[in-house]
Amino acid sequence: MVLLAAGMCVPPAMAQDKDSFTPMPLDAGFGKMDVSAPATPPEQIIREFAAKESEFREALNHYTYRREARVQTLDDDNKVDGEWYEVDDVIFDSSGRRTEKVVFAPQSTLQRVQMSPSDLQDIQHGYPFVLTTDQVPEYNITYAGKQQVDEVDCYVFDVKPKVIEKGKRYLDGRIWVDATDLQIVVTDGRMVPDDTRKGHEDLHPPFMTWRQQVDGHYWFPVYTKGEGVLHFAGGSGYMAQDVHIRDIVKYADYKRFGSTSKIIFEGQDITPQQNQQGQPQQQPQKK
Repeated sequence: MVLLAAGMCVPPAMAQDKDSFTPMPLDAGFGKMDVSAPATPPEQIIREFAAKESEFREALNHYTYRREARVQTLDDDNKVDGEWYEVDDVIFDSSGRRTEKVVFAPQSTLQRVQMSPSDLQDIQHGYPFVLTTDQVPEYNITYAGKQQVDEVDCYVFDVKPKVIEKGKRYLDGRIWVDATDLQIVVTDGRMVPDDTRKGHEDLHPPFMTWRQQVDGHYWFPVYTKGEGVLHFAGGSGYMAQDVHIRDIVKYADYKRFGSTSKIIFEGQDITPQQNQQGQPQQQPQKK
């Protein structure tokens, strides 16, 4: 989020002594953490789940879906006083190229902040975080324990970028990996870096993303919530402000694009079975 110039802003609330974000507590459904050493070495777990995430990334490139994103500012009474809202369909054009089509995008009513390119990048790619084999070397990945999320046994890892390259966004947070399917089911943290230069501040709230099993093989992002109080120090032409931000992103209607491509993993064809309409057959959701 980028702060709007003082002359265009709603008068700010009293400055607060806060960090640039307020961590969001874990939601209900998380069991007690088991911090004992796992039976399988963490390095092996990382290799295996990263390979499965790479497989999922490739599979996702063959699915269409709808993304509904809402970014709000809230006043001191916790009431919405501004909103950016957009609905996009991630589809394939007539040549089979993957593209995004804006379905609905009313005029933004945000008054104190405005959307930045990094906000859009986070919505499109950061919030539905995928950690593939080729991305693993970019992160310090530390085993934190084993924990149940609802009824799913998960390995828990803390993830932090080793080096931040200009123009790239990274997760600084924690992931929960299904101990059986070896795919990420929950992501909690922040996308970094923030730009903290006075007059150029571009800040982002912490978030959590939940996945669900959609086709019997893969866990797909279905819901993201980000919320925090962003502290803008201000600068020349800008007033110091604390802005309460809430992000909600919903992902729905996953459908495999009708093509003859196959997904091969470890020498086996694991392409999801299709029904006569070319849609994934319904599978019981693991939740």
